[in-house]
Amino acid sequence: MQRSKNDVWVGIFVLIGAVAILFLALQSANLLTLNFQKTYLVDANFYNVGGLKPKAAVRSAGVVVGRVENITFDDKYFQAHVTLAMESGYAFPKDSSLKILTSGLLGEQYLGIEAGADEKVLVAGDTISSTQSAMVLENLISQFLYSKAAEGGTPNLSK
Repeated sequence: MQRSKNDVWVGIFVLIGAVAILFLALQSANLLTLNFQKTYLVDANFYNVGGLKPKAAVRSAGVVVGRVENITFDDKYFQAHVTLAMESGYAFPKDSSLKILTSGLLGEQYLGIEAGADEKVLVAGDTISSTQSAMVLENLISQFLYSKAAEGGTPNLSK
């Protein structure tokens, strides 16, 4: 009787440990966000979202102020349409701007929002028009190589 009672307690302890490890894994992979604050949805359009994913953070001054809700393709304007779920505790001016930034050199991408100077604030359904698309590393490398090839391809006639 005593042995089976101990086995039950060990089993419960192992189960709680497994649930805790699963929770931490999902939280660190940004697949699980527990947020019970009210949000409002704001839209933005980008020419290139790079590796931005749904549930990516929206940060201002390093503080998470929202999450990317949805990313779709707008076939009328041939742009990526991004829907943001902004926490209602943060009010940003209507002329705020969005940039797609990267954590570290090759880290995950997130949206950085910079506050504008307008007196009116963003409300649900507004669209942020001032956006800066993602910097694609392959495009930067090809531009660098192309400019170096163009420099080396012309002879120096000043001698």
